[in-house]
Amino acid sequence: MKKRIMMLLAAKSEKRDQRGFSLIELMIVIVILGLLASMLVPKIMDRPNEARVTKCKLDMKALESALKLYKLDTGRYPTTEQGLMALIKKPESRPVPRNYRKGGYLDSTTVPADPWGYEYIYRSPGSNDRPYEIISLGADGMEGGEDYDADIKSWE
Repeated sequence: MKKRIMMLLAAKSEKRDQRGFSLIELMIVIVILGLLASMLVPKIMDRPNEARVTKCKLDMKALESALKLYKLDTGRYPTTEQGLMALIKKPESRPVPRNYRKGGYLDSTTVPADPWGYEYIYRSPGSNDRPYEIISLGADGMEGGEDYDADIKSWE
């Protein structure tokens, strides 16, 4: 008899363990997940654009460092015509640098593009008495713009 009671109790506890979630419990969980997603997704979606802006600024700092080394060796910055390509290959147009560093000033065979795939704009001399300026046109690839479409300038 004792054995039989124990078997009945074990069978009842097995049935209790096999019980699933009710429809209301599942709906509450789905609503909570939806609320969390609606708050978090917009914040996560802006991260790639923020990362591109940061990378652009870091690229400009690297180009500025290479330009300063170029000037130390040659006595001047590359002209607008020579462009940033002068940091990779010795310019053949005037003024041809005399003390050009073997291997160039960048560890690349091409001028890097901005994070959106557009070429950096280089001018020398730059505006407002700057010796040079480097500009990225931002996500839209056009002058002006706001937010992530805004131009990024080396002096800002």
